[in-house]
Amino acid sequence: MDNEKTILIVDDVEINRAILSEIFKSDYNIMEAEGGEQAIKLLEDNQHIAAVLLDLIMPGINGLDVLKAMNHNGQIKKIPVFLITAVNNQDMLLEGYNLGAVDVITKPFMAHFLQCRVKNIIELYGHRNELEQMVAEQVKRLNEVNQSMVETLATLIEFRDCESGEHVKRICGLTKILMTEVSDRYPEYHLPQSEIDKIVASSILHDVGKISIPDRILNKPGRLTKEEFDIMKEHTTRGCDILQKIPNIMDEGLYNYSYDICRHHHERWDGGGYPDGLKGDDITIWSQVVAVADVYDALTSERVYKKAFSKETAVEMIKNGECGSFNPKVLKVFEDCIAKN
Repeated sequence: MDNEKTILIVDDVEINRAILSEIFKSDYNIMEAEGGEQAIKLLEDNQHIAAVLLDLIMPGINGLDVLKAMNHNGQIKKIPVFLITAVNNQDMLLEGYNLGAVDVITKPFMAHFLQCRVKNIIELYGHRNELEQMVAEQVKRLNEVNQSMVETLATLIEFRDCESGEHVKRICGLTKILMTEVSDRYPEYHLPQSEIDKIVASSILHDVGKISIPDRILNKPGRLTKEEFDIMKEHTTRGCDILQKIPNIMDEGLYNYSYDICRHHHERWDGGGYPDGLKGDDITIWSQVVAVADVYDALTSERVYKKAFSKETAVEMIKNGECGSFNPKVLKVFEDCIAKN
């Protein structure tokens, strides 16, 4: 017998458990619980329960309490629950359905009909759980493909600009630290960890537009002329042009974050940035964070046109507005995080 086809029978009356066990023992493994507390423990300790036959009215922890526990643990989505009752209590039955019960078994039991109802629901849940697992695996593979593609694009930047390879790795690390702290500290900027992970992955592509900037400008050892700087600034919009050509092979969330960060990581809090002159929180919080991370790494790294500044000097330059203005809340988080690392 398939060890995953186990039915948990929960009833404080022993004869009821015996009757139900007799009905299902030829097709399923049987577990019994004489009360709600024992049922919750068995559900926690056993991963292969296919269905629960749950007495509604029991002393102490009753059937509704067990359903609440299953909701709290997320088990109600995976395991069908059949309520057992001899009392037609409409309010309790309605609450049971609202808590996720799939059907009601009334006493006395009619064996053949009961077998069919339980068997059909167990098979339905089994197919649904298999489908969910397949979808989860496909999403995982898609995310792996997305990450590989992002890293490939970042590698292309590295071939053009010898600094960008390590630069994007450091940007990812600092973006994760800053974004997590900003999210935790300020409710208006809070994001779930899954979204922060996408932002971190997307930050890799902030400079993808540099692929299209001429070498004579990208790797010029001296200061850029105004005309050259105007061309360099185009890496924000050119990067978006590149991303627009590949949206169908990227996760939608990853694409949206990548596009926004690529275009807006040079915007500034006072509206003095480029390419759109956005101001304040018209700039998304993730682009604000990547902007600070980008400036800090640029200052503390040696480039063809300058020596590296010390960490302390770089922090002071950013605080003093020498690299443009930034959100004071983001700056506070930045200062605190740099001081700890």
